[in-house]
Amino acid sequence: MSMPDTTTLASPAPTRQVPAALLTRLYTAMRRIRLVEEGIAQLYHEQQMRCPVHLCIGQEAVPAGVCAALAPEDYVMSGHRSHGHYLAKGGSLPAMLAELYGKVTGCSRGKGGSMHLVDPEAGFLGATPIVAATIPIAVGTALASALRGQPRVSVVFFGDAAPEAGAFHESLNFAALKRLPVLFVCENNLYSTASPLSVRQPAGRQIADTGRAHGVDSHQGDGNDALEVYALAQRAADRARRGAGPALLEFLTYRWREHCGPNEDVELGYRTKAEVEAWKARCPIRRLEERLLADGVLTPPDIERITRCLEAEFAEAVAFAKASPFPEPQELSAHLYAP
Repeated sequence: MSMPDTTTLASPAPTRQVPAALLTRLYTAMRRIRLVEEGIAQLYHEQQMRCPVHLCIGQEAVPAGVCAALAPEDYVMSGHRSHGHYLAKGGSLPAMLAELYGKVTGCSRGKGGSMHLVDPEAGFLGATPIVAATIPIAVGTALASALRGQPRVSVVFFGDAAPEAGAFHESLNFAALKRLPVLFVCENNLYSTASPLSVRQPAGRQIADTGRAHGVDSHQGDGNDALEVYALAQRAADRARRGAGPALLEFLTYRWREHCGPNEDVELGYRTKAEVEAWKARCPIRRLEERLLADGVLTPPDIERITRCLEAEFAEAVAFAKASPFPEPQELSAHLYAP
């Protein structure tokens, strides 16, 4: 699978007329996700995190851009590659790292690990590694919001394999029928584990096309351009909040690390080094940083300050996680059923 023709991706969105506070927020959110995940990759070899980790390094613009368009009361759900979504929606970093370390102070009390993050206070209702499993749940929360007359939007993130599941099509159909306030956000990183799109989906069909077939407002965008992601997500969220129905947003992006784990994986042979390097050249963080520096929104000292703050936050969260206790044996039978 080769990199898509860049002529199909929109040129970088201008920073003019975008509030400086929003630009800084987007940049900081992406830098935070990248720093946290690179830190996880460095610490993972200590063998103290005993759960699999699926890193989204390279894909930071999608969670940062989408969640910047949401209100605090909006709901977000995700799949196995959920760290960025959890952090961008306001989930607790100490609780997330404690969960990876299997500690009782974790957001799932140390029982879920990396793929089962949850923070209801932040509106992050949960993640699960089962492909497409949270898509109908997001439709359900959107239906509940509509029935209650609440101007709340539900967002579900998933990868490019989810549109191959029946639950995806059933959910889009029902959401379109009921005009529900739900955003289906596909992070199309071209691979399902090591299988490219070419062996899974018909040639020439875009994932966004499946949404249009169900009567859902659908768009494809550059998932490595945080401003484009934000603009599409804001429009879709505002539209859904007005009662105009769901949207499917397909963002073309790319993960830099292996499907599951902290390492590189070019030696496996399912993708080439040239392809990886081509996508790294489109690094979403560097692209936005260069534009913000050129436009005078940020200065090199600003970037240094942001970096120091994020490094200190991560170090404190790691210390908290490592110092936290493991769950007691009775935790095994707790929280199995809803109260």
